[in-house]
Amino acid sequence: MRVGFIGLGKMGRPMTRRLLGAGFVVTVHNRSRAAVDELVKEGAHPAASPAEVARAADIVLTCLTNTRSVEEVYFGPDGLIEAVRPGQILVDHGTVSPTTSRRCAEAARARGADFLDAPVSGGPAGAQAGTLTIMVGGNEATFERARPVFEAMGKNVRLVGPTGAGSTIKLANQLLVGIHAAAAAEAMVLGVKAGADPSVMLDILRTSFGSSAMLTRNVPMMLERNFTAGTSINVVLKDLGLIDELSDELNVRLLLGGIARQIFREARALGMGDDDMAGLVRVLEREAGIEVRSASVPHA
Repeated sequence: MRVGFIGLGKMGRPMTRRLLGAGFVVTVHNRSRAAVDELVKEGAHPAASPAEVARAADIVLTCLTNTRSVEEVYFGPDGLIEAVRPGQILVDHGTVSPTTSRRCAEAARARGADFLDAPVSGGPAGAQAGTLTIMVGGNEATFERARPVFEAMGKNVRLVGPTGAGSTIKLANQLLVGIHAAAAAEAMVLGVKAGADPSVMLDILRTSFGSSAMLTRNVPMMLERNFTAGTSINVVLKDLGLIDELSDELNVRLLLGGIARQIFREARALGMGDDDMAGLVRVLEREAGIEVRSASVPHA
């Protein structure tokens, strides 16, 4: 099966490398050429546009940063939809609204092709290790055709429902990410302000009922004061905006999600938008007058 990949950012590059390592012939395109050149050296084939990728592949995967990018790649000039052919599969791995996913599916179907919304979770580390969770919405027969490609990149690959279901579950996941990231930061600041050793707190909390994936991921970064972005505050804030739009559409109250979004917005306003989401703790540290820092890490 010939694979195309569009969007070679922090997730797309390692995902493409997993496909190359699994023996797939991969054609790649990215808005900036440097990422394409990097992967061409590793065996990928370059393409000058999304349409050119579509002409070279049986299945085309996209991993793009936002809804605007998805609209441009799928529906813009030299986009996927104008080049897609009957029997081809288009897959979007990005985080977008279910409405956007359904629009892509309808456009592909009108040209005799198939579409799967297949957002991923696990971050750049999971992409590098091939252990991503891939939540797929769409037709079961199409999913089975695409499964070998997904299994080259992910460990937990599952068809979760019809078109839009993957995007819906990813947004629910991101709601938890935002809330739990804020909660972990708040708990650590409270404990340190009260005199607790943050390293001891992490050791205890990670095996207690209050543990979460965000606590075990983010607190070590807080302790080391390493906020180099894996998943940035801006990315989570973008997702929280999509979640807010969906909640308005469905008339579902998201009280905790709204509070989390407010804290992430404050972090962005303080110039932290490109930092990892673990850096959210600095918003609360400023008010408390302390830092969640390992004793072995010197102050700057």
